[in-house]
Amino acid sequence: MTNLTSLGVKAIRDGVAAGDFTAREVAEGFNAAVAEAAELNAFIVTTPDHALAAAELIDDKRARGEELGAMGGVPIGMKDLFATKGVQTTAASHILEGFEPPYESTVSSNLWAAGAGMLGKLNLDQFAMGSSNETSHFGNVASPWKKEGTNAAMSPGGSSGGSSSAVAARIAPAATGTDTGGSIRQPAAFTGICGIKPTYGRCSRWGVVAFASSLDQAGPMARSVEDCAIMLRAMAGFDPKDATSLKMDVPDWESALNADLKGKRVGIPKEYRMEGTDQAILDSWEQGKAWLKDAGAKIVDISLPHTKYALPAYYIIAPAEASSNLARYDGVRYGPRSLPDPGSGAGTSGAGLQDMYAKTRHDGFGDEVKRRILIGTYVLSAGFYDAYYNQAQKVRALVARDFEEAWDACDVILAPTTPTASFPLGSLEDDPLTMYLNDVFAVPASLAGLPAMSVPATLNPDGLPLGLQLVGKPFDEQSVLDAGLAIQQRAGFDHAPEKWW
Repeated sequence: MTNLTSLGVKAIRDGVAAGDFTAREVAEGFNAAVAEAAELNAFIVTTPDHALAAAELIDDKRARGEELGAMGGVPIGMKDLFATKGVQTTAASHILEGFEPPYESTVSSNLWAAGAGMLGKLNLDQFAMGSSNETSHFGNVASPWKKEGTNAAMSPGGSSGGSSSAVAARIAPAATGTDTGGSIRQPAAFTGICGIKPTYGRCSRWGVVAFASSLDQAGPMARSVEDCAIMLRAMAGFDPKDATSLKMDVPDWESALNADLKGKRVGIPKEYRMEGTDQAILDSWEQGKAWLKDAGAKIVDISLPHTKYALPAYYIIAPAEASSNLARYDGVRYGPRSLPDPGSGAGTSGAGLQDMYAKTRHDGFGDEVKRRILIGTYVLSAGFYDAYYNQAQKVRALVARDFEEAWDACDVILAPTTPTASFPLGSLEDDPLTMYLNDVFAVPASLAGLPAMSVPATLNPDGLPLGLQLVGKPFDEQSVLDAGLAIQQRAGFDHAPEKWW
């Protein structure tokens, strides 16, 4: 029998439907792979029983001749930012440790309804704040990739590092991710997989632990463009519980996939050729242009003049929204509560309650979360609101306008996903500004709410994956997926990390 853990979403779904193997056999194979790969620390909680129960339902449906669903028989990893009923949901933070939601997020509900099962809850940067998966309360996630000539543990990217590591290591055929400023695309690029952030509002945010509400968007991570198209359709859809949800039909992106780009114009933004970008990244970008041209596209130069202001604007807006969203974590309703030390003078007065809030947040939040809350609170304060937050929102509008004007000249944009390949864990932990620069190419599309995808392209001289990013018009995920498929077919990226775990 085929090694089932080498298969992706489409191959598993079609194989189960055809009777080539059972959904239970698939679930058992991936459950064993997850257990064997514990050293990667990709999962916070494993749920083998959930995967097996979902598989049994699919096998029973097939025996009765019933429809299996778009994800029928496919076990997936669930980023631990999505609420899962009765299963611990922590956002990788101590302040939510032990919290078992009495409800299910809309995205996970959609996936279970489509026939998927859950292998477990995936590790991430705490509250999705980070670009290396080193801020989790539950420890760092390691990439399955190694830099040639060294045994150093490499970053899987962040915040969806558990998702990217699991998919790249072949211990999950696909996983959910969330993208606020690049947290699907950057880890996908670091680990040689695909990941798409759809148009803001395509996937419901209900039941997803919030970081920055005007930016957060769920999306799929898998090893192929086709698999992302299948999973995105299962995840997406209008949700009346989410005020930002798009009331639009969900296209059948899989059926419409077409790598023939004849008549399409691909824009190359001159501002993305930034100082400090690795030469291997620039070479990969040039190769990407050639691939898309070979697919029939016309390559055109465009300008996105406010690109250089996007990252600083993002690191004002996102922390500001985070400082508001994270105010709810106070030790009163859920999660651990830390009480003031005896003898501190804190009693049952209002001051004592404030002491409890302060100690709970001090003990429950990690350093990066505290840093962003402090930044956010500062830029929202009375003396600085206009100087920082209002100005950042104006810049955001200008960034969005740049894209709107660019669509007159092109249909999709090609750019690098990241300025560098993956780096060793710990190498940037004392340099948050350099860490933030990892998102420099990803943030503009997030500020504009546009669909954007990372597709694996080449390996750098150190044997590490490099990704190319495609950005599309609002609601036009199809053009992004089509261009991604054209790159996938020409790149022939079938590299896999050598198993060391």
